[in-house]
Amino acid sequence: MRALVLALLWVPAEAAAQVLTATAVDAPAPTPAEPAPAAPAPEPRPPTTPSLVLSGYVEALGTLSFQAPSNGVVNLRGFDNRHATLTLANVVLDAAWDHLDVLGRLALQVGSTPSTYYLAEPTRAGAGGASATSAELWKYVQQAFVGYRFPVLGGLSVTAGVFLSPIGPESIAVKDGWAWSRSNLFFGLPFYHTGLRGALVVDERWTVTLGLVNGWNSVVDNNDEKSVFGQLNYTLPDELALSLLYFTGAERADGAAEGRAWRHLVDAHATWTVSRAVVLQLHLDGGVEPNRVGNSGWLAGALAGRVQVAERVWLAARGDLFWERVPSGAASIFWPSEWVASGTATLDYRPAERVSFRLEYRHDHAADDVYFGGEVSGDGSATPYVANHSSQDTLTLGVTAWF
Repeated sequence: MRALVLALLWVPAEAAAQVLTATAVDAPAPTPAEPAPAAPAPEPRPPTTPSLVLSGYVEALGTLSFQAPSNGVVNLRGFDNRHATLTLANVVLDAAWDHLDVLGRLALQVGSTPSTYYLAEPTRAGAGGASATSAELWKYVQQAFVGYRFPVLGGLSVTAGVFLSPIGPESIAVKDGWAWSRSNLFFGLPFYHTGLRGALVVDERWTVTLGLVNGWNSVVDNNDEKSVFGQLNYTLPDELALSLLYFTGAERADGAAEGRAWRHLVDAHATWTVSRAVVLQLHLDGGVEPNRVGNSGWLAGALAGRVQVAERVWLAARGDLFWERVPSGAASIFWPSEWVASGTATLDYRPAERVSFRLEYRHDHAADDVYFGGEVSGDGSATPYVANHSSQDTLTLGVTAWF
């Protein structure tokens, strides 16, 4: 020990520390009579920072119909549906939060799009202790839900409220799509659902989602039955995205001539990133509804592609066909025609990161006269407008910006 002290007097401090450490390791363990040193108190866990994401977007457009209908209506087009009018289509403010596994989202909207978005919302009368309900009550809400994430595999998120429909690859926001207009599949199939859903992240590629909802496009249901759906998603980042969905339920209103008709839908879509500049997308949908007067059914498909032709410029093209079978005596589910189809070509220019200018030509065609052109009979209220064209051609210029 005396030699050790003398050595420490002349060796550098760093070397001395190494000597002391080695000595401590080689020293015998304390006897049981000697109390073991107390463990240091654990560091207090830093508080979790709440995550609140605020976002929003604005959509404005002008559309010209080559058929120049006197009533100004571009029919069966969803959200770009007025001829020769500059339109503020939608203004959306969106707040999403995630704190201690508590989830929530509220997206509010105003403009011409929400009125079409809620076009199929049921109207129910009120009473002395209950208000009436209709599209006018709910159209300013795009999404509103709360939920909780359970520690199961990669996370099991259970949410309840109003949420966008998982059917199909297209979105209600123009900024998230390739074209300005949406396909006939998007306009015909449901936009939103109200109810409960659970999404389980199995691993980084697979997600399974189950839902229990009122039905198609209904905050307040139009019948006593509920609808259910199951969806399987596979994602290979930057390469491939696949989805397979089954949706079933009674969607006709109480008292419908078709009776308690149980509807079955199967939906599948794939998005393939061929290269950095080329992306392809295929969407297929079909369903049946056995009912009191026969078997209703449909088949639909859309094929789309997008190519980046310059640093800030993209070209997109899409074609779709939607065929529907309506038995005699039944009301159609989707269209006033046996089939509708469309083709679009879209130029997308983005001068900045969060703004998009789009110029789009679109041709719509149907088996029957379901569109308007020239002088249109009727006044649209007491006397309905009378469709007089089986096709229509439009040119749309739109701009969307987001944060």
